[in-house]
Amino acid sequence: MRPGAIVDITWLGHACFRLRSDDLSVVTDPFPPSLGLRLDPRPATMVTVSNTHPNHSYWQEVAGNPQVFSSPGEYEHSGIYVRGVMTALPPETPREQRNVAYAINIGNVNICHLGDIAVPLTPRQIDELSPVDVLLVPTGGGCTLDMDRVFQMAHDLTPRIVIPMHYNTPEVNPDIVGGLQGVDVFLRRMGVSDAQPQPRLVVTPASLPADLRVVVLAPQARPA
Repeated sequence: MRPGAIVDITWLGHACFRLRSDDLSVVTDPFPPSLGLRLDPRPATMVTVSNTHPNHSYWQEVAGNPQVFSSPGEYEHSGIYVRGVMTALPPETPREQRNVAYAINIGNVNICHLGDIAVPLTPRQIDELSPVDVLLVPTGGGCTLDMDRVFQMAHDLTPRIVIPMHYNTPEVNPDIVGGLQGVDVFLRRMGVSDAQPQPRLVVTPASLPADLRVVVLAPQARPA
């Protein structure tokens, strides 16, 4: 059994999560108010940015003067450990549209945020991001992986918990994410028939399930 603190995982919307343990918190891929939602005013210790699109990189909205990481590499800040791994781009995609997947260790729970991943991870990248306790994976299609590849990724990384993100919800501006599908497509592919959205997920290293579990979160950001 690994010692560790309680980790509170809250989905704010789109690809943005707040990961909190004690007085430490990480915000992933913060979005601008044009998305239709506004980040809460609570300060963060760290921000991770997977790509330069405004819907993933609006870190100026995050309170608390956080440390911002937006590149591949290994980092430590205030006891939070992060490894950023650049993922491959589809053919003819400009390099400035690169995507960085992050392995974040907070409260001794390993959380992997895949960002706007569009090409499957290589075996080496899987090793670099492992071990994964909680996987945050885009499931809306569009600029990210199709559903068969999402399903494969959810098994290749062998997480204990999978949380879908980056899909169409009523709370967001349809002009921004109108091309994304809803979460129901992912749930059917994963064989989940009854997943009630919950406001947050609280985990500890000792409470992680033995078998793969899908958890659907409801976005908690305020309307813009």
